[in-house]
Parts: sequence; structure tokens; C-alpha cells
Amino acid sequence: MGAIAGCLDDPTDDENGDTDELVITQGEFIENPDPNDHITGPYFNVLDPVYEPLFNVTPEFEFESRIVEEWEDTDEGAELTLRDDVVFHNGDEMTAEDVAYTFNRMIDPDLGIESDQAAGLGAIESAEALDETTVLLEHDVAPSLAEFEYANYGRVVNEEWIEEQEQPVAGDDEEAFNGTGPYQVVEYEPDVQLVLEPFEDYWGEEATFERVVFNEDGESSGRVNALQTGESDIVDNVIPEDVPDVDDEDGIEIRNETSLRNVFLVMNTGVEPFDSMEFRQALNYAVDNEGIVNDILGGYGEPMTQPIPDGVFGHNPDLEPYEQDLEQAEELIEESGYAGEEITLYAPEGRYLNDADVAQTAADQIDQLENVDCELDIVPFPDISDANSAPYDDDEMPFYLIGWGVITGDSDYGLAPFFTEEAPQETYRNEEISEMIFESQTIEDEDEREELLQEINEQLRDDAAWVYLHSQDSVYGVREDLEWEPRTDEDIHLWEIDS
Repeated sequence: MGAIAGCLDDPTDDENGDTDELVITQGEFIENPDPNDHITGPYFNVLDPVYEPLFNVTPEFEFESRIVEEWEDTDEGAELTLRDDVVFHNGDEMTAEDVAYTFNRMIDPDLGIESDQAAGLGAIESAEALDETTVLLEHDVAPSLAEFEYANYGRVVNEEWIEEQEQPVAGDDEEAFNGTGPYQVVEYEPDVQLVLEPFEDYWGEEATFERVVFNEDGESSGRVNALQTGESDIVDNVIPEDVPDVDDEDGIEIRNETSLRNVFLVMNTGVEPFDSMEFRQALNYAVDNEGIVNDILGGYGEPMTQPIPDGVFGHNPDLEPYEQDLEQAEELIEESGYAGEEITLYAPEGRYLNDADVAQTAADQIDQLENVDCELDIVPFPDISDANSAPYDDDEMPFYLIGWGVITGDSDYGLAPFFTEEAPQETYRNEEISEMIFESQTIEDEDEREELLQEINEQLRDDAAWVYLHSQDSVYGVREDLEWEPRTDEDIHLWEIDS
């Protein structure tokens, strides 16, 4: 298991604040305290120190024991053997019943919530406690795929405690949290900040910092200012325009990493005019994704070629991005039968790298076509998240910008949630593609499975399932004396940070 950094020796003050305190400022903050009711990266960063993962997932996507000590696949499914010394922050011992309940709560909406995390657990059919320290996760897919899923999800909740709470868990103070992680919540101001201190009865090594604060600032300039003034130690999503402000300041620096997150425009194919392949292809030819990467992202990204980013199993290296061709786009609009259509692109601001500017540029480029009108509407990110979980053919917000990180390192997590029938994020319906994805889930031969996944990516590219924009770099401003390196999955784990 990956080691958790030890306690600091003789903490002293420096110009950026106390070395035994860590402040992390993100562009997004948790909507509610429920660890099973979200699928957004920054929310995991805030909640994981409290509701720790079952496994350590290394930056190379290798799985190491944490709460789960051993695991193996059997004829019935995956058997997980748990530590016997884990306790919740309220003092209750964690049992296999809690772990089984956690998985069932995420995949079964009858248990109180319709969890977005079901999108990452499509292979898991049910969970059962076999004894005090053994859990069986039933599945009928390739063992490696099931492992990708259960190793990346499962922040354990206390069954008895959860059933006494609102569903999803609500609350506006520290009493709304009860995890098993190395840190416990001592202060919670909704939409403002979460303050953590070490949990004295934690089963593992002692936490590095005596106090950790997560807070939010939706503006890159605000986050950078907090870094410059010593009010924050790590800030995310530093936009290219603000990078020089960090580079020019002593004591802080930029650290970036190519991420596994694609940013794209979803088109709900159950809603006109997005039911037309020609119309969808036209929008791809209208947008200059290479120009967006260079001019809006400052080079901190790569044009998309397919739903799955480079570095993920099943990515097809032979595909090329759409190149802007306005004449071809207008011809395809005419062929689609939707000439003169008026569409609205919805987008967040502050969730992804220069997201509002990216959306404005894409909308303007589409709008310059002679036979289609496109306007932009900036909305709060939770509205985008809701649209992404809306039923197929929902017409309230059928065209929007969103990002998706393939955090498991396997294509299935980027394909199944969007492109299989009745999937949680289904916005594109193609029976052949859906069947191919389901088939890929059962193939145990890795070469055969990779070939099929690459074929799926090619078909989705050619069918213009999305408007393919870019994979973005993760760009952070960091106090330079902190020992920490960004990850491709964008996770910020406190146990990987030292000072």
C-alpha cells in the first residue's frame, strides 16, 4: 500500500502561511456532503480525505491495498477482504455490511439516491457481505474491467448512520460527515469552505497536516491572487492568461500535467436537429479545435480525435481530428434538412480550463455559418451536471459543454455511460454501438478487446457523436516548497502531499 506521509517535524511559519496548514482552492465546491451523490473530480478531492477510497490507485493506474487488503475474482464475482481495524469518525466499527451497503446504495436508486456514480459501476450487479470482513461484488464482465470499476469507486458510508440522514445526505455543519478517512471535518460552511483536522483513531499512518482547508473561487484570477498572497497553497485550473502572474512571483510556481479529461459539446440525438448525423458532422467542421487549443488554452491541451483520450486503454491512435471546413459544414447543414435552425449552447464558467471562452469561441464559429444560428448561455455547473444526467431525448438543455475524465484508465468508463442504451449519461442512441460496448465488457483477451474498443471509437468519431474539442492539461499554481506532482486523473490526494 502506498505510504501516507508522516507528521511534520517542528512546523514553522513562512511567507505563505503555516507549514502545518494546507489550503486548497478549487473552481468548484461540493454541492452536498454525500460522498456517493456526485461524480465530479473536485468533489472527490474535497471528500476523499474524509471518505477514503477502498484502494490506492497509483498514477500509473495500478491498484494497491488500502481498506481492501486482498481481492480476487471467483465464479460468483469479486471477493474483497477488508481490514478489521477501520472505524468511522463517530466511533462505529466499519464492517463488510457497510461496504456492501455502499455499493448497493450507488447502483440501486431504491436505497435513497440516484447516484451519478452508477455510471462508473455499470459492471457491478450487487454487493453482499459474506462475513465481517469479506464482500462479494457480483458481475458478469471481464475481471479486469470489474476491477477498474470497484477499485475507483466505493467511499464507504456507515449504513446505520446514513439511514438516519436525509437522502442524499444534507446538513450545514460538521455533523453532516462521517467517514473513515485520515481527516475528519471540524467546520463546514456550505458553498464556502470545509475545514479538516487529523482523525486520531485512523487505522493508518498519521496525517501530514494539522489543518486542511478546501475552499472555492470561481475565477482563475481570484484563485491566483489567493496563491500570491499566501491565502492558498494549491489552486487548480489556472488559465493561460494568469500563468505569467504565477511564474513571476517568488515562492510559487506552475505545475501542469496532461489529463485524461476530454472537453466536448454534447448533442442529445433524441432532440432535433441533433438527431441528424449530417448536422452533427457540420458542427464538428464548423469548430476549429486546434485554434481553440492554441489561442484559448495557450497550448495546454490537444485536439480531440475520439471520445477516449490518449493514454487510456482502447484509444485509437490512427484517428485524426476534424479540421475546420466552413464550406463543408454549410453543405452538411443543407443535407441534414435543418437549414435555418436556431440552437443554444449551454456552458459552465470556472469548471474547466477557460471553459466559458472555449464555449464562446465554439458558439461564434458555429454562428458564422450562413444557414444556422447559435447563441451561448452561461449557466452554473450543477445545471450542466443535471443535463448530463437527464433522460435521453430531454429537450431542456440538449446542447452543452462538459468534460469527462476517464479516470479508470479504461475506455469503458468513457463509452458505456454515454453510448449504451438506458445508461446514466445517455445522450446518443445507436443500437449497434451499444451492443459492441456490451460485447467489449465480456472479452478477457486484452488484444481482442483493445481492437474492438478502437473500432468503437472510430465509429463514434465518424458518426460525430459529440463535437470533439480537446483534452485539457491540468494546470495548477502551487507553493513551490510543497512536495506534490499533479496526476493525469486530476486527483489531489492529501496523502501524496508533503511540505
